[in-house]
Amino acid sequence: MQQSLPKVWLVIIFHNNVFIIKIIMNIGYKYNIDLPQTLDAILDQDFWVIDNVRPLMLQSLTEPVKFAANTWIFVKSGECHAEISLISHKIVGPAFVKIRRSQFLMPSYISPDFEAAVIVMSQRFEENLFLLLSNSPLYTMMSRRVWVPMPHDVLGALGRFVSELNGILSDGGNPYVGEALVFDVASFVFKSLYKCYEPFKNEIVTNQGRMANRFLSLVQENYKKERFLEFYASKLDITPKHLSRSIKAQTGFTAVEWIERFVILEAKVLLKSTNLNIQQIADELNFPSQSFFGKYFKKYTGMSPKEFRNS
Repeated sequence: MQQSLPKVWLVIIFHNNVFIIKIIMNIGYKYNIDLPQTLDAILDQDFWVIDNVRPLMLQSLTEPVKFAANTWIFVKSGECHAEISLISHKIVGPAFVKIRRSQFLMPSYISPDFEAAVIVMSQRFEENLFLLLSNSPLYTMMSRRVWVPMPHDVLGALGRFVSELNGILSDGGNPYVGEALVFDVASFVFKSLYKCYEPFKNEIVTNQGRMANRFLSLVQENYKKERFLEFYASKLDITPKHLSRSIKAQTGFTAVEWIERFVILEAKVLLKSTNLNIQQIADELNFPSQSFFGKYFKKYTGMSPKEFRNS
């Protein structure tokens, strides 16, 4: 179940710091924002550029948050420690971070000198961008890594890129703003951002590593409905025992533990970031009853859903 927001929050503002903070706190990180999928609404709703993001703007991020839009984060300086879809990362700027729709973020530390620029794009915008990038090996590398170091010459090009995007967005007389944005983003990828991935272009991914990546993608897509290992093993055409052993070797957690972690994290997000009651959350996560959900949640957290919500 998704929450809706008044359209007033879906306005791009570049120069008023107070409103930029409101955009970050209420759009960029609020649970499960349902962005529209039509390009004709792009000026209002399909694309944001937010520059000069600093620690003060992020200080209320104390619980797991779920991204409902594809988000690119350009860390200009500083350091951030965070779990992204349950995997811990120590991100040191300059760095480029690519968070996909439906991924979770839980920051644990943001350094005082942290500064970033953020691009948020709807699924429709991402699909149009995919048409321009998908035939390049670069797209595969971008999909494989959550974050990469950003060379300083790319950091320099970033300022010009953000200025170009702002210029396109502010041109109210241009009927092709959507197309201009897509091509400008693709151009930046091929002219500058590719340098972030050059160190990894000859990287060899083992069969076991590919299996782990595929498994985690399947869990992220299906954990609300499928909590049994047999489902994922059949999708990967291997035995449950082989899957569990391989995932444990690659990630340090068993396959079942990954499924449980995704379910519990989603439950925590729903309890903290929505007004759904416990029964509605149990339904959303496809538990047979509120009681069954409560026992499952308490087994892994030590608290009942109600106790966690009130904590």
